[in-house]
Amino acid sequence: VLAALLGLGAVLAYGERRRRAAQATPAPQYPVYTREEVRRHRTPTDRVWVTHGTEVFDVTDFVELHPGGANKVLLAAGGALEPFWALYAVHSQPHVLELLREYKVGDLSPEEAPPSPDATQDPFAGDPPRHPALRVNSLKPFNAEPPAELLTERFLTPNELFFTRNHLPVPAVDAGAYRLHVEGPGGRALSLSLPELRGRFPKHEVTATLQCAGNRRTEMSRVRPVKGLPWDIGAISTARWGGARLRDVLLHAGFGERREGEWHVCFEGLDADAGGAPYGASIPYGRAMSPAADVLLAYEMNGEELPRDHGFPVRVVVPGVVGARSVKWLRRVAVSPAESPSHWQQNDYKGFCPSVDWDTVDYRTAPAIQELPVQSAITQPRPGAAVPPGDLTVKGYAWSGGGREVVRVDVSLDGGRTWQAAELAGERAAPGRAWAWVLWELRAPAVEAGTELEIVCKAVDASYNVQPDTVAPIWNLRGVLSNAWHRVRVTVS
Repeated sequence: VLAALLGLGAVLAYGERRRRAAQATPAPQYPVYTREEVRRHRTPTDRVWVTHGTEVFDVTDFVELHPGGANKVLLAAGGALEPFWALYAVHSQPHVLELLREYKVGDLSPEEAPPSPDATQDPFAGDPPRHPALRVNSLKPFNAEPPAELLTERFLTPNELFFTRNHLPVPAVDAGAYRLHVEGPGGRALSLSLPELRGRFPKHEVTATLQCAGNRRTEMSRVRPVKGLPWDIGAISTARWGGARLRDVLLHAGFGERREGEWHVCFEGLDADAGGAPYGASIPYGRAMSPAADVLLAYEMNGEELPRDHGFPVRVVVPGVVGARSVKWLRRVAVSPAESPSHWQQNDYKGFCPSVDWDTVDYRTAPAIQELPVQSAITQPRPGAAVPPGDLTVKGYAWSGGGREVVRVDVSLDGGRTWQAAELAGERAAPGRAWAWVLWELRAPAVEAGTELEIVCKAVDASYNVQPDTVAPIWNLRGVLSNAWHRVRVTVS
C-alpha cells in the first residue's frame, strides 16, 4: 500500500510539473487556412499538407520516412488524415499524434465545416470478432492464419481457425434482403434470394482445401524482399462445403454446356473499396460448367452457416484453384467473353520470372493464376524447437491443385541427403477430384542428444509433379506460388 501511495504521489507530482510548464510556455500562434488552401498543397513541389481535426500539418519532410511508404501518405495529400488513419489501428496510438504535431503549420478557419462524420468513420468497425489463436498478418483488412501447431490436428479445419484472407472491410449482409444476380449473353437474367438458392437447386457437398497464392511468402522474402502479407505456412485450410452447384444455376439461367471460343464466368462480391469497386475474379467457362469440377455457390461450411469472415451468406468455392477465385459475399455471377476486369484478376495473383522487378513488370504478359502447384509443409516440430532425444515424430500437410492426388511425401532429417516416405492420411477421392489435402506423419528412429537436424519435406502428386528444392529459382516480386521444399531446423536436447 505504501509503495502504491508513493507511486501515485510521484505520478501526480510529475503531472503537476508538466501542467505548470505548459502554463509558463505561451501557446504558439498559428496562421489560419481554409480547406481550399490546404487542397493546393498536394505534391512535394507545392509541399504536402494534411489536416487532422482542426489542425493543418506540412508533412513534406516526413513523406519518405513514413513506415508504410510514401504513396500511403500522398493519398491524403491536401485533405483529411482521418479516413486513411482509420484503416490502420497503429495511428490511434498517442505517440503518432505527438509526432504529427511536430509538423503543424496552422489551424483551419473556424468558418470551415468539419469533415463529414462518414469520412472519419472506421470502415472496419463492423468486422466480426475473431479467434484469439489466429496469427494476425494484418488487422485492417483482417488477414490471419491458424498456428501451425493446430493446422494439422484435424483433417477439417474448424471454422474459427480457418485462415482468413480479406481484401476489404467485411460487409454486413441482411440475409432476408440478399439477392444473387446471374446474367450474361445468351441466357436469361436471374435474381435469386437465399431461400430460392437453397430450395430450387439440389444441395451438393465437397471437401476442398483453399490456399492463398501467398502461402509461405515469408520464405521468398528471405531471398529478396517481396510485396505482400507475410504469410507463413498457414494460408491454407480445409472444410466441407455445402451449396448449389454453379453449373446447375447457370443451366437454369439458360446457358449451355459449352460455348464457342474463350468464355469466362465472372464473380463480384459485396465487399467494395472506398470508390465502390467490388472485389472480383473469374474462372474459365469450361470449369464452371464441368460436372467433375464441383464448383459451388456455397452457403454452408463444415455443416454450419457460412461465418461472416468466410463469405456469409453465399460464396464461390472453386476446388483445386487458388483461393483468390473463390469470391466471398457473392452478389453477381456474369458469363462473359473476357476475364473479370477486377484489379485482382488483371493486376495481381500472377507469377513472373525472377528477373522481373517493379520497374519492368507488365501484368498483361502473364496469365492469371488458376490451378496451384504441388505443395507441402512441416507443422511439427516448429523451426528452432528443441526436441527430446529418442523417436521423433514429424507431421505436416500436402496438397496439389487441379484435383491431382498427392501420392507420396518424402521426408529427410539430414537436409535432403537421405529420404523416407511418410504415412498419408485423408479422404479417398475419385481420380482428378482430389480437392482436399492429405495429412502426413513420419516416425523417425531414435536421434541422439546434441544433434542438429534439418528436416525437409517434398510432395509428389499423381502427375509426378514435385516441389523444387530451393526458393531462388521460383522467386517473384509478389511472393506467390512459393512451394519449394519446406525446411525446419531443430536441435535434440
